[in-house]
Amino acid sequence: MEKMHLKMTVNGEEMETLAEPRELLIHVLRERLNITGPHIGCETSHCGACTIDMDGKSVKSCTVFAAQAGGADITTIEGLGNPDNLHVLQEMFKEHHGLQCGFCTPGMITRAYRLLQEIPDPTEEEVRFGMSGNLCRCTGYQNIVKAIMAAATEMNATKEAAQ
Repeated sequence: MEKMHLKMTVNGEEMETLAEPRELLIHVLRERLNITGPHIGCETSHCGACTIDMDGKSVKSCTVFAAQAGGADITTIEGLGNPDNLHVLQEMFKEHHGLQCGFCTPGMITRAYRLLQEIPDPTEEEVRFGMSGNLCRCTGYQNIVKAIMAAATEMNATKEAAQ
């Protein structure tokens, strides 16, 4: 199959590669662009380990074709923060023990980021529903929910202080 020229913005940086149109975005990110934060889990969109933010929406990159990502603006866990400057969600997951093995964490945090963009002051029920497409086999979810709620509080306080 003929490869297509693929151009996209990933974590604020313009990137280009060649890919088969039917190639999955998760494989393009990990294998061609060396963006390894999104994980390959179930490859059926059930687990959410591959969740990224694409053009302002949470998507499971294991179900997006490379051809669909042309010109897209993509944010992965790497684009939210780094060890020296954690995003508030990363800090709250750490502080509230919202992770154990860490396999689902990049997808969880990336989904939580979009959830808090959509609903800045969510109820616990809204967090649980909004995160229902991301599975964790280790934590039992309570600390993930606590971390997201704490991040929402922190982000709202920062926003209010800036006004």
